[in-house]
Amino acid sequence: MKLYSIETGNFKLDGGAMFGVVPKPLWEKTNPADSDNRIEMGARSLLIEEGDRLVLIDTGLGNKQSEKFFSVYSRWGELNTGASLAAHGFSKDDVTDVLFTHLHFDHCGGATKRDGEKIVPAFKNAKFWCQKDHWEWATISPNPRERVSFLKDNIDPIKASGQLTLFEGREAGFCKELGFELLLVDGHTEKMVLPKINYKGKTIVFAADLVPTVGHIPIPYLMGYDIRPLVTMKEKALLLNDAAKNDVLLFMQHDAHNEVVSLKSTEKGVRLDRSISLKNL
Repeated sequence: MKLYSIETGNFKLDGGAMFGVVPKPLWEKTNPADSDNRIEMGARSLLIEEGDRLVLIDTGLGNKQSEKFFSVYSRWGELNTGASLAAHGFSKDDVTDVLFTHLHFDHCGGATKRDGEKIVPAFKNAKFWCQKDHWEWATISPNPRERVSFLKDNIDPIKASGQLTLFEGREAGFCKELGFELLLVDGHTEKMVLPKINYKGKTIVFAADLVPTVGHIPIPYLMGYDIRPLVTMKEKALLLNDAAKNDVLLFMQHDAHNEVVSLKSTEKGVRLDRSISLKNL
């Protein structure tokens, strides 16, 4: 097995929304805000090469949305999926599987692209994987809190493509089809999937939106976007305490400046130990 970090393109989000009730003087120490109170966000995906399969975890925002849309989320930098794949010797056509941790626009938007008046798969040879309960949560009467994140232009073309596979399972477990373990959490959204991968003698968890940046490592530091914040807090505590105790690494999807981190237990709780590059593992 080989792992590659795929940078799909950075963006910005409101710092207050990203940290909920945490006061700005505290979160701004790790996540400084711009003049519009927005903080820098990454949209980092993970590519897993094993045998003849290339599995991509999430796809970032993509670029098919309107200029008005991106004026809100303010893309910055020159990173994009195609160039990042090419840097490792791959193209989008080489990807055999795309696993969505969940269907918020910054995790699945890059799975499709505009082709004239149509929206079509950006990974034409890939099978798209989504947890069945989460798919239904996002597509059957989505709740008012999340509806703005479940964009029809992202989700409907995935279903129409014929490339979608929904998998069952409401508990953590090994996914035989994909070849690695999946953790399921419910605080951020219903049945978000966190891949857990054994790699070079280490265990790596794809942190997705359970721990979006290193600034969110303190257990009470939760996003305002979480639909069940108290559940998020319990899920974070379980993951972070286990990671600190057993040397589990976190792959940071949304931290623009930290790719992989290790954790340590301190008198104040679990905290950042080291920031690591995936290629240096």
